[in-house]
Amino acid sequence: MQAFWLCFVPLFVAVDAFGILPLFMGLTEGSEPRLRHRIILQSVLTATLVTLAFVFAGTGLLRLLGITVADFMVAGGSLLFALSLIELIAPHRTTEVRSDVLGAVPLGVPLLAGPAVLTTSMLLVEQHGRWLTIGAVIANMLLGGAILWFAGAIYRVLGTTGTRVLQRVTLLLLAAIAVMTVRKGLESLLR
Repeated sequence: MQAFWLCFVPLFVAVDAFGILPLFMGLTEGSEPRLRHRIILQSVLTATLVTLAFVFAGTGLLRLLGITVADFMVAGGSLLFALSLIELIAPHRTTEVRSDVLGAVPLGVPLLAGPAVLTTSMLLVEQHGRWLTIGAVIANMLLGGAILWFAGAIYRVLGTTGTRVLQRVTLLLLAAIAVMTVRKGLESLLR
């Protein structure tokens, strides 16, 4: 059970459903509840399928390219750190997106299943195995979908300031996980 939580927590931070909550609210503002629910289902399905494809094909792709796990840890950790810094300093801006693709792009990919999730899932497969990682991916995507489903209520409870604070805390955790990943990758390379 502890191994599952070791997979679940980094993915929860990487998915950052609370962090995309303000963007989701902005993109779906004025949408009917039925359309909003369809967008959420489309985003969760898209994000889950993309991440699972990466979980299954990622190791083979690394081997094909001659990349070691340690190389991937350093590169992935560096990318996670850069992404968390960018989001901390200059968060995404709301843009006009067609509602028929909104669930797939940008909500499914790259917001729910972005570089942070793909990199983290790849690293977790190497550390904890494919099946635990798959379980953690599915659990996180369902939880992310539930957070978006109840976005209005969550936003009312937390308010704009509370939502922003929660977003910043999860981004700081993501940055810390990134530093840990780079450290472990460098330790492995130096051995």
